[in-house]
Amino acid sequence: MLTVWGRKSSSNVQAVMWAIGEMALPYERHDVGHIYGGNDTPEFLAMNPNGLVPVISDNGADPIWEAGAILRYLANRYGHETFWPSDPQACAQIDKWAEWAKINVTPAFTGPIFWQLVRTAPSKQDPQAVTAALVKLDKLLDIAEVQLNTHPFLAGETFTLADIQFGHILYRYFDMPIPFPERPGLERYYGALTGRPAYREHVMVSYEELRVTD
Repeated sequence: MLTVWGRKSSSNVQAVMWAIGEMALPYERHDVGHIYGGNDTPEFLAMNPNGLVPVISDNGADPIWEAGAILRYLANRYGHETFWPSDPQACAQIDKWAEWAKINVTPAFTGPIFWQLVRTAPSKQDPQAVTAALVKLDKLLDIAEVQLNTHPFLAGETFTLADIQFGHILYRYFDMPIPFPERPGLERYYGALTGRPAYREHVMVSYEELRVTD
């Protein structure tokens, strides 16, 4: 059984839990971090000296931290061939999109937009900075739109690890009161994700506990 440490409102935890749900793996999750605390204890820091979530242990094995490393571990150990192929070339075609989403799209949305509008008090928000951040994010989402206009999923014809890394931020993106241009491919794709039970359970989660008010 997998043991997962991390609150369900963490987007990185959501990505890991979505993958676990898609693979139908048994798990036990403990709320850790933010209002739940527990990530600064000696016991937790012994697992992850960074004090961040998620952390997992597979059947009591050494803990794994960093969401990307956890996702690749789960994909390598439990993912089926179309989700994470054994052929290096085929796998790289998926991994390039997964990495693109992780190091480009997620940072472009989470810090400058989500944190500004949810985790910053309204009196301290910077609307101009958010507008500028949306312009940068739009350029990235335009790349996804081109891909999704010709493929049902981000890396091609089947659901893969790349969709976990990219799709887990889309619930918050579409749920927030921000302007965005019409992107039929992205909207169709997001609609398909919301039809997946694991996505609804682990990603379409309220983030109200993160909201900061004046």
